[in-house]
Amino acid sequence: QLIESGGGFLQAGASLRLSCAPSERTFSYYSMAWFRQAPGKEREFVAHITQTDGNTYYTESVRGRFTISRVNANKTVYLQMNNLKPEDTAKYYCAASRRNWGWGAQGDYDYWGQGTQVTVSS
Repeated sequence: QLIESGGGFLQAGASLRLSCAPSERTFSYYSMAWFRQAPGKEREFVAHITQTDGNTYYTESVRGRFTISRVNANKTVYLQMNNLKPEDTAKYYCAASRRNWGWGAQGDYDYWGQGTQVTVSS
């Protein structure tokens, strides 16, 4: 029900914007988030945003470089990634929650996209 786009292959220092939108316009959610999973590693939280007031939360490693935002009119969430580093290489997943509590843990989210690959070379 969630479709990500915008992944790619880039060099360190480049910027990229990921998008996530529900496949159905009637889909509703309270908040959305981005997670990522590098080869051989656990899936980790990246950023979270609430639909109503736009409150945002970030994991420390991306704070100041990544920005999560949303456009409520089309229910799309973006992840602007600047100054990308090789350690940002991962498959990025969008997730949505219909609950108004909890963020940051995979169990806090009810719906997931299929992921989009981001590869950053040094």
